[in-house]
Amino acid sequence: MPTKQESLSTQSFIDIISIDNDIVKLKNGGLRKILLVSGTNFALKSEEEQGIITYAFQGFLNSLDFSVQFFIHSRKLNIDDYLKKLEERETQEENGLLKNQILEYREFIHTLVSQNAIMQKRFFIVVPFDPINIPKAGLDIGDRVLSLLKFKKSGVDKKVGNENEQMEQLGQRVDQIINGLNQLGLRAIPLNTDELIELFYNLYNPSTIEKKDIEIPKDNK
Repeated sequence: MPTKQESLSTQSFIDIISIDNDIVKLKNGGLRKILLVSGTNFALKSEEEQGIITYAFQGFLNSLDFSVQFFIHSRKLNIDDYLKKLEERETQEENGLLKNQILEYREFIHTLVSQNAIMQKRFFIVVPFDPINIPKAGLDIGDRVLSLLKFKKSGVDKKVGNENEQMEQLGQRVDQIINGLNQLGLRAIPLNTDELIELFYNLYNPSTIEKKDIEIPKDNK
């Protein structure tokens, strides 16, 4: 069991201060929304279709006036719930032949997954909002300019407001991302608070099998 000192040391490396209202809040005041995005089998598209998708994606990126982050999370497939349903179905089945077939199928799936690392990929987009901090009144003019330059170099947003206004602007960005991806034939859904907590738990504990699956948006064909 980690000591209090070890826990504090671990927390110092994590930029997240809280997760609530479906938003990740950072220690520096930044806000993040994370979208789960459906995939498309690009390799099976014709050369013409691939070109159309590529140029459309380029246009989508050029339409954004803020940065976004794309990341792929690979995790071991969790089939515990599926196996449990099969076991329940086996118990309820009265036909001896079907009952035996369900048993054999359940054992086959369990053996397959236990002997092979079956991975599942998730595609995410992180939508940021980083409000600028106004320099303290006690600083001289040189320090104020330096402070503003540092924030500007970090790519922070120029709009300043209370947290509700910042969340509203973040929501507008999310809507822009979702609409842009829809035009590419992709679906995107924002993760809620529970799903965000589950995601970060899995990211910081990669050896642990997930307690539940995050629902994937259906692929558009």
